[in-house]
Amino acid sequence: MKPTLIQKTLSFLSLLLLLGVYSASAQIQQGNVLVGGDIADFEYNLNKGGNFQMEIDPKAAWFIQDNLALGAYVNFGLATAKEAGTGIDYGVGALARYYVSPKDFDVLKHTRLFFEGNVGIEGSNPAVGSNTNGLGLGVGPGLAYFVTPNIGLEGLLKYNGIVGFGSSATTSKLSLQIGFQIYLPSKKIQSTIQNP
Repeated sequence: MKPTLIQKTLSFLSLLLLLGVYSASAQIQQGNVLVGGDIADFEYNLNKGGNFQMEIDPKAAWFIQDNLALGAYVNFGLATAKEAGTGIDYGVGALARYYVSPKDFDVLKHTRLFFEGNVGIEGSNPAVGSNTNGLGLGVGPGLAYFVTPNIGLEGLLKYNGIVGFGSSATTSKLSLQIGFQIYLPSKKIQSTIQNP
């Protein structure tokens, strides 16, 4: 028998309530899921001959143990300028994220320091200048501020490098990324969906 609209709505509201009351210290425990993304280098120039530039970095990870998540990322960057053409950056690969215990580092209430690293297939192909496509590596520290127990706003300062082929064998950059992550308690979500 198909669930009715009321049953679906009640299941969804139960899920929201469950996420809202879930303990703030539980979001980075084993079995939970992290889903979200970062935005970097977002720029729109309003001057004559202006340019547009943005980069998005969606990611998803699963906590294999408390404070340690493994997952995947995708990134896409686009830069356009009048009479200069369009440049594209891309990437896909694996990521790891480790959250420092609050006993080791306690800056503010509801914040956690973390370190993120990634490895994957990436490319940097600007409209003007040298391009590189190949193995992408990234590492950097970040700070997550939990506005609710399951939603974190974060800043991430990350070094990204690509080693491979193209008109340049290597390319690298340092970026400041701003984004948000949603931390989902997977076991509770599964039981809520199965037993509305």
